Amino acid sequence: MRLSLGGSPPYPRWFRDLVYRFYAHRVEDRLDTSQVPKHIGVILDGNRRWARASGGTTAQGHQAGAEKIRELLGWCEETEVKVVTLWLLSTDNLSRPEEELLPLLGIIESTVSDLAADGRWRVHHVGQRDLLPDHTRKVLKEAEQRTGEVDGILVNVAVGYGGRQEIADAVRSLLADASQRGATLDGLADTLTVEDIAEHLYTRGQPDPDLVIRTSGEQRLSGFMLWQSAHSEYYFCEVFWPAFRKVDFLRALRDYAARHRRYGG
Repeated sequence: MRLSLGGSPPYPRWFRDLVYRFYAHRVEDRLDTSQVPKHIGVILDGNRRWARASGGTTAQGHQAGAEKIRELLGWCEETEVKVVTLWLLSTDNLSRPEEELLPLLGIIESTVSDLAADGRWRVHHVGQRDLLPDHTRKVLKEAEQRTGEVDGILVNVAVGYGGRQEIADAVRSLLADASQRGATLDGLADTLTVEDIAEHLYTRGQPDPDLVIRTSGEQRLSGFMLWQSAHSEYYFCEVFWPAFRKVDFLRALRDYAARHRRYGG
């Protein structure tokens, strides 16, 4: 039997919530936990559009999106995900008007500080720190230092992040290291491997993302983890990020597990 939640007359909110909780529990029970991704990357898209649809301000949309992060990390803990990368601010976002950028940076700073204060997650910044305001850099550095020994989910906060810039920075770092060792360009060209470049990425030492989730219905990566996501599975979700629910998360895991069983090596 199929139960439609649309149409007329509308079902009351409490009933819809009850059905969603039942459905989420059913999906979770049927999830193959042996096929859960260990690293999930999330493009948190749709804050502004959610705000417009809700009659709120852009800042309210970003704040609602920030509050959703803690829920997501809780779901990841329950399903034994080990690494989560959250794209909070791209390098392109840094060119937004000051009246929009400054409140967004404030929300990001508060979010990162709260994650560090929680004591459950290890926070790691990925991105170009030099492009960020001094206070934002300070908050990111303090969060990393405060959580460095935490034995929990590794949470990469991508702030001032761009995938092409990351690769350029990795190559620049690799060349600098080679120069310090006295290596020549010809010698480096003869021995260079993809592993050498990977060792200079922002996420060096971490597993590549198994699954990349993007909300809001957009079906593109927009430069997110270009190098690391070469073999990732992608899941594009129609809902705006602030409206992302546990059932949406579980659907993404279920979809990943089905593809992994069918196409895995």
